Amino acid sequence: MAFLGIDSSLTGRRWTGPEADLERRAEGLAQQAALPLPVARVLAERAVDPAEAAGFLAPKLRDLLPDPLALRDMGLAAERLVEAAVRGQRIAIFADYDVDGGASAALLIDWLHSHGRSATLYIPDRIDEGYGPNVPAMTGLAAAHDLIVCVDCGTLSHEALAAAAGCDVIVLDHHLGAETLPPALAVVNPNRMDEDGALGHLCAAGVVFLTLVQAGRVLRGRGLPEPDLMAMLDLVALATVADVAPLVGVNRAFVRQGLAVMARRQRPGLVALSDIARLDGPPAAFHLGFLLGPRINAGGRVGRADLGALCLSTRDTGEAGRLAAQLDELNRDRRSIEASVRLEALAQAEARGDPRLSWAAGPGWHPGVVGIVAARLKEATDLPSVVIGVDHGIGKGSARSVPGVDLGRAIQRLAAEGLLLKGGGHAMAAGLTVAEAQIPAAMARLADLIDRDLAGRTGSGDLRISGLLEPSGATPQMFRMLEDAGPFGQAAPAPRFAFADQLIDSAATMGDRHLRLSFRSAGGPALEAVAWGAMDGPLGPGLIGAKGRRFHLAGKLELSTWGGRERLRLRLDDAAPV
Repeated sequence: MAFLGIDSSLTGRRWTGPEADLERRAEGLAQQAALPLPVARVLAERAVDPAEAAGFLAPKLRDLLPDPLALRDMGLAAERLVEAAVRGQRIAIFADYDVDGGASAALLIDWLHSHGRSATLYIPDRIDEGYGPNVPAMTGLAAAHDLIVCVDCGTLSHEALAAAAGCDVIVLDHHLGAETLPPALAVVNPNRMDEDGALGHLCAAGVVFLTLVQAGRVLRGRGLPEPDLMAMLDLVALATVADVAPLVGVNRAFVRQGLAVMARRQRPGLVALSDIARLDGPPAAFHLGFLLGPRINAGGRVGRADLGALCLSTRDTGEAGRLAAQLDELNRDRRSIEASVRLEALAQAEARGDPRLSWAAGPGWHPGVVGIVAARLKEATDLPSVVIGVDHGIGKGSARSVPGVDLGRAIQRLAAEGLLLKGGGHAMAAGLTVAEAQIPAAMARLADLIDRDLAGRTGSGDLRISGLLEPSGATPQMFRMLEDAGPFGQAAPAPRFAFADQLIDSAATMGDRHLRLSFRSAGGPALEAVAWGAMDGPLGPGLIGAKGRRFHLAGKLELSTWGGRERLRLRLDDAAPV
């Protein structure tokens, strides 16, 4: 039965509420653990027992941190890293150009700085060099260094790593591996074929952090001082959220404690980026994914690939401000480029109408925006999505998946079958290179490969509601208690509340694409709501003239601080007329 009887909302979705069994467990948990029912519902959805509730609401890294040596090659990698630092050897860091790569590089730069060492940072140009190590770059780095550490890349770079003759190479990665490993001293990757996958949810920065934990053990065994790794968790949190890693297990502790570190505003680059993005309160996972992450990514997408890593690792506040300003400007450029590609890609996907896969390809589409357009396409269609830019007969594309569909593994299989020139990634995101003539056949095969996974997604187009709430119950105090059940993100969605039978006081556009409205229950206080991008779809036009009318509303709570005052509002997802 549809929640509040809504079978088709303004966005065409059916609303579904918590099952009776979940509601019973939530009520029992609320009583036994003395928790408000909205908080208990979140814990019940995560299958948390009453005895575990206190520990879940205050996760401790020391309780959740796995033994680094559970990962293959970890001991060898940590020993070699310490040896290079202690002996003052020449170290190069080869990193991917996204947030995870930049944060991973900054972690290593921080750690080396604590030992009075520096490193050569090398991040390939997205257009000229593409993803991951390449032969010319590795040849040049090997000639001038004793150790190369590849972060967030390298697991599939057999030829490039073989070119690093005479230099030790360590790979710290999380992308899916192949049956054979590249020729490196150590490949630390929870998604190697010979790993059990227990830590497969880690992003690359999480793998780097575990390596530094093990390096600390090595230093301790030698009677040498260890750096403060806890102060580096802001970088791990940023990468975990921006790389859409599941917020479960140790990832949850990484993000919770990393946000606390970030709130102390001690990293100049993150402070500058937060200020330029007008972050108006304590940082939350949402800010990492939607305010800071896109700006850090902008350098690799449409500008200089190393700007993000340099901004995250600098200790100079002036330089941090300059780099943040550059990244912000590039992010504006990226939005402009993205907008034109997004409209064309969505039109293509809608015209194709494949119920399994949304994909689009076009000549001259900037390779730096195809990933974010794929994410937008996925959001619009609720399907795995691929967007490919074609230049001189070669397509370079990015793919984004939905929960339950391992797109990275499917794309890696396409490459093995010869339909792609190369491809790989992880479950939720992947990249590919394909001959233009092969694009239709490759996409048809990809749709076939993911069809079985998609068959298991029941009601994927429904809007999931966690429960009912009144505007009077939406308080900062309630919000903070809900935040204790977070952080929220991939595999741990934030609770979405329905506000039933609400009177719309006002509704107006913000800029060209967004909607702001105010609503209330009969005789109660008003609550503000914001719907980002609502004017691009049916939600904005359906509400813009709704003043004085009654609607059921659904969305997630968010808290901002402006001028020293806290303000709670609803991030509106959907609405239905009463």
